[in-house]
Amino acid sequence: MTTIDRYIVRAVLLMSGLVMAVLLMIAVLFTFIGEQGDIGQGHYTALGALWYSLLNLPQDAWELMPIGALIGALLGLGQLARGSELIVLRTSGVSVARIAGSVLIAGFVLLAVQVLLGELIAPPLQQTARQQKAFERFSNVSFGGGGAWVRDGNLILSVQGLTPTGGSGGMLVFQLSSDHHLIALGHADRARAGANGRWLLSGYRESRFSQDKVVASAAGERTLVSHVTAEFLGLATALPQDLAARALWTVIQYDRENSLDATPYVFAFWSRIARTLAIVFAVLLAIPFVLGALRTAAAGSRMVVGLLIGVALFLLQRLIDAGTVVFNLDPIVLAWLPTMLLAAVTVVLLARAR
Repeated sequence: MTTIDRYIVRAVLLMSGLVMAVLLMIAVLFTFIGEQGDIGQGHYTALGALWYSLLNLPQDAWELMPIGALIGALLGLGQLARGSELIVLRTSGVSVARIAGSVLIAGFVLLAVQVLLGELIAPPLQQTARQQKAFERFSNVSFGGGGAWVRDGNLILSVQGLTPTGGSGGMLVFQLSSDHHLIALGHADRARAGANGRWLLSGYRESRFSQDKVVASAAGERTLVSHVTAEFLGLATALPQDLAARALWTVIQYDRENSLDATPYVFAFWSRIARTLAIVFAVLLAIPFVLGALRTAAAGSRMVVGLLIGVALFLLQRLIDAGTVVFNLDPIVLAWLPTMLLAAVTVVLLARAR
């Protein structure tokens, strides 16, 4: 990087970091306040609520990063504009495209942080936070808040109350024929995940159907071989927006192989990618503002502009989240819509700034 690159990148990253620190402090406060109604239930204390709020910080950071990057770029570049550094660069022959290249470096750094948060840090910590809260509030609780229905070829499994140790409260097993007729129904009092896709079923009773009779078996032990693992059931009980991209792709592939509707997961997958790439366009959007109307504006004015744009994108994203599933619209197109609008506005304003 040249001296110009380092100067601009440092300004953008420093202000983005400060803005994110403020936004995350507010996020922790609101999360902690929201937990007050659950304090006192079971063994859930104020300290537990604070720990829950802190464990959700990486997820909050992932969601707030596009807004923080936009406001940080506005403030960082705005400082340079008010101090006439950008004017000196422009009069020295540095083009808007060259400045945009420096800002783009800062955008890719923030994008890398976003990927790290969204794929490696936030999902497991958020899952841990929910599990700890549930186990503190209730003495008998199921993993993911309930059971899950999944299909594995000609088997349909209903796993009830999956626990973090791989056990469950019970399992219903529906066996279908090749022409989709029910040929057997079984129920296990206890189910535990074993190795190599095996489930160890205790207290298993089965009723097998034929044309003119039903044959019932007494309770006993059975080993069920299935492609459905305890880890996959953990994904099945989680909300799509809470899963990392790799986990979403696993669920999408599974649903498609079993002819199931994967629309919510397809939308969440592409929305996650689009929202991550939106950071690059968010920092670039600051350039035409600080070179134009906001060049001499106060920091508060630039922050308000950033908040308005960020909130507008957030509301549009939430509106699309609901509309994709309710109205059965194309999930990929709608997932990219907010980012494409942001990119279009950024390109047009940058072209005018030149």
